[in-house]
Amino acid sequence: MSVRKRRVRSVKAELLAKSREAALNAVQSFNNPLTTFKTETFIVLMVIAWMYLLHAYYKKKQIDYRYYQKRIKRRRFDRTKSGAYKYWELERCLNEESCPLDSATKGNLRFLIGLRHEIEHHKSTGIDEHLTGRYLACCLNYDRVITQLFGEKYSLGNTLAFSLQFRDITQTPTPEEALEALPSNVAKYLQEFDASLSDEDFQSPYYAYRLIFVRKLTSKKGQADRAIEFISADSQLAKTVDQEYWVLKETERRKYRPGDIVRTMKEEGYHNFSIYEHTQLWKRLDARNPGKGCGTEVVPGQWLWYDRWLEVVRQYCKENAR
Repeated sequence: MSVRKRRVRSVKAELLAKSREAALNAVQSFNNPLTTFKTETFIVLMVIAWMYLLHAYYKKKQIDYRYYQKRIKRRRFDRTKSGAYKYWELERCLNEESCPLDSATKGNLRFLIGLRHEIEHHKSTGIDEHLTGRYLACCLNYDRVITQLFGEKYSLGNTLAFSLQFRDITQTPTPEEALEALPSNVAKYLQEFDASLSDEDFQSPYYAYRLIFVRKLTSKKGQADRAIEFISADSQLAKTVDQEYWVLKETERRKYRPGDIVRTMKEEGYHNFSIYEHTQLWKRLDARNPGKGCGTEVVPGQWLWYDRWLEVVRQYCKENAR
């Protein structure tokens, strides 16, 4: 084996070791009941974990992940004041054409990077619980990707058990209540980032992992019972749970983001209908007047629309089709 091959493998192994340790520390810190800056610590460590993971991948593929300036005959690599190479940060790794991640996984990471910018130097209450679906997706994505790229031996799936709770997991706030508890800048960022995603990425479990919990009682004394039990999606029980869940959710009025309204109209053939035209329409009709029942302000400055408004927009498009 050549010296270069040994060096590439040793660098890759070191990068993966750092990556896995950062990921483990991120989850352990978030699950620690004494930790107060859970989200901040989790994001910083998981960004490092993903960055090293992608560095290891690029090293394996012999893709240079150092910053450099193009010269006429040769490249000049950027260096720190002490002379060390400047390597790509996570965002640059995601933008690389050869990045192995799917769009929903990239969306999850870009969301976390942007959230980190929003909560720097602030104590942002409420986000630890409200955004756990995205944090969980980040962890599951990490384990899925590292095993796909480097093998099952790098999996972290068996290293951490389910986190125990001092509060009943059924006692959770509604989405509206959770949004109201967030700092205004974080709520605004959350709404705007979600609106920028495609429906496919927004619904993907790689972007945010969403689960339904149903309390289960054991049928026999002494029978072991897990806190969380997973069942096959095509089983009769799953179909029953799914039906009951959607019956329950129908008590809440469906809400649409402005981008959802515009996208729906385009799908129905009104290709010229735009966000600008949508904005002009609701202003002209004073549709945000609470008395008209067209929508609701979930957080200050963030408005979601009901089916009633969707019908108004649909009728407008029919009458002004072009």
